[in-house]
Amino acid sequence: MSKRASPKPASSKPAEAASTKLTHFNDAGDAHMVDVGAKAETERVAIATGTITMAPATVTAVRGGKVGKGDVLGVARLAGIGGAKLTAALIPLCHPLRLTGIDVDLQVQGNTVKITATVRAFDRSGVEMEALTAVSAAALTVYDMCKAMDRAMVISEIRLEEKRGGKSGTWKRT
Repeated sequence: MSKRASPKPASSKPAEAASTKLTHFNDAGDAHMVDVGAKAETERVAIATGTITMAPATVTAVRGGKVGKGDVLGVARLAGIGGAKLTAALIPLCHPLRLTGIDVDLQVQGNTVKITATVRAFDRSGVEMEALTAVSAAALTVYDMCKAMDRAMVISEIRLEEKRGGKSGTWKRT
């Protein structure tokens, strides 16, 4: 095992962040997968959102089903569901979870597609990463399906909105 100093939070971080132990690092500072075996299985829910902004002509084509590759929003919804299910394969320290439900909603608002993913599980670890991955996969799929029309699309504001369950309870973005 390599000898490294324990990671220290940057001084510019708020006091709350500085006092929180980063559980994905062991005492030697090496990344490791947290042992959740002793944690209680509880209902876990996470909601994440994100956006992809595009040119007016692109959003018109998406709305009208005129994109040559097919139903952009329908395919992106399926990609988000698949992404949530594959999170543990993509993010090295995530636990494989028994997901009980995944909802991915895509709404066209002006020149933006707003993506909301709600992921549920009854397990020992939260589903925040699964919800964030669902939004990311859906947004990337919209980009992939529309890139021939609009390479300037912008994926942004992928973030956790709410999480429920587990030892830390409920958290909501304010």
